[in-house]
Formats: sequence, C-alpha cells, structure tokens
Amino acid sequence: MPQPMLLCIAGLLGLAIGSFLNVVIHRVPEGLSLVKPGSHCPHCGHEIRNRHNVPVLGWVLLRGKCADCRAHISVRYPLVEAGTAALFVAVAARFGLSWELPAYLYLAAISIALAAIDLDKLRLPDAIVKPSYAVALALLLPAAALGHDWRAIVRGLIAAAAMWIFFEIVAFFGAMGGGDVKLAPLLGFYLGWLGWSAVAIGAFAAFVLGGLVGAGLMAARLAKRKTRIPFGPYMLAGAFLAVFAAAPIADWYLNLLSTPIA
Repeated sequence: MPQPMLLCIAGLLGLAIGSFLNVVIHRVPEGLSLVKPGSHCPHCGHEIRNRHNVPVLGWVLLRGKCADCRAHISVRYPLVEAGTAALFVAVAARFGLSWELPAYLYLAAISIALAAIDLDKLRLPDAIVKPSYAVALALLLPAAALGHDWRAIVRGLIAAAAMWIFFEIVAFFGAMGGGDVKLAPLLGFYLGWLGWSAVAIGAFAAFVLGGLVGAGLMAARLAKRKTRIPFGPYMLAGAFLAVFAAAPIADWYLNLLSTPIA
C-alpha cells in the first residue's frame, strides 16, 4: 500500500476512534456503559443527531454548542478527535504497514484516553490498563511469530518487569501512585519491543517532562510542593518520545559522551 494512502486511512481511523475515546473518557471513570445510552448532551439529555456526530466537523458546525439547548460543548471533544488522528498518522508513518502497527495504534488510542482521564480525575482506570496487557500480547505475539523475532518479546517482558520493579521502588517512597505503577510494565513491554534505548529514554523522559511541568506550575503559583500532579500523561508522553526518537536521542547522547573535553 502506498504510504500516502496508509496515512490517510490512519488519519480517518484516528478521527473515528477519537470520537469513541470521548465516550471512554467521560464514562469509564464513572463506571457507565460505553454502549447505552447513545451519545447525548449531558445538559439536556437530547440524543446527538448523526449529522452532528461527525468528528471535529460536527463541533465546528455547531459552533461548540448543543443543537437543542445551546449549552457549551467543551473544546476537548474536537481536540481529542484531532489529536488521536494526528497520533495515528505519526504512528503509521513510524511503523508503516507492518505487523507491529496495530499494537502501537492501540497504544496510541489508550494513551489519549488515559492521559485525559488522569488529568481530569487523577487516576488511571484499571478498566483500561489491565485489559491492555492481554491486548498487547495478542497483537505483538503474532508480530514476533511472523517476523521470526522472539527476542523482541523476551526483551519486552524483561523490560516490563524492570519497569514494574523500578516504579514500585519509587512508589514505596511515596512519589508515585498505584495507577502509575500498573501502567509502567505495559509501557515497558511496548518500549522493550523496540530496544533497550527506548526503555531508558522513555522512563527518563517521563521524569524530565513531569519535573519541568511541575516546576513551571510552581513558578507560576498554580501548584505547591504538596499539590497532586498526575504523572500518567508524562509517562505516556515519554513513551511516545522514545517510540519516535529513541535512536537519534541515544546517538546524540553517545556522541556527547565520546566528545573529548578541550
């Protein structure tokens, strides 16, 4: 398949998945069904018409307001849809039409949902994280078999264990939530599939990004030292930084170490 066609398909799929993720983000933390009732306005309860349920475009046509009660519709809805589409396109460009592609598209989808929920509720729901272990194995085991690369699976499992141990230690000292500890092995498995440099960079980047944002919030007096700040979004952002740029970052760091000091 030509790459432009693959990227177009990935983008359209991302828009559709992003629309569903808006439902996931709203309902999963509340323990509500993802199927019933259908999409509706949370203010007046009227069901959203099909023509208004088109990702991004529906929100634009309605000018961010409900067609029935004219209540404000959060801009987060089109941002989630557009963000999912953009991330799907980036993942498709990274992996191409490969056996790994579905696995990393799935990771992209749950990452959007988990980041939004953690920002809203300060937790990472087990209902998303725990089943994702089985999904990751189900998608990457065939990739390993068909690609004759069982080392990637073994490396992923070892990385998952290493990430779990490391985050358990951090959590023991009170610097990590239970949801973060549960998410860490999943990210370790995905990053371990790619290589040890991806594991190291993904884990390190999470703390760098979280520290920078936390420091910025305190500098702006939007947070204090004891303010709870969700760490899941930074773990996910660090993981995708490693997915897309582990090799050049590792090369840059190794060159930096090998450069003689004048």
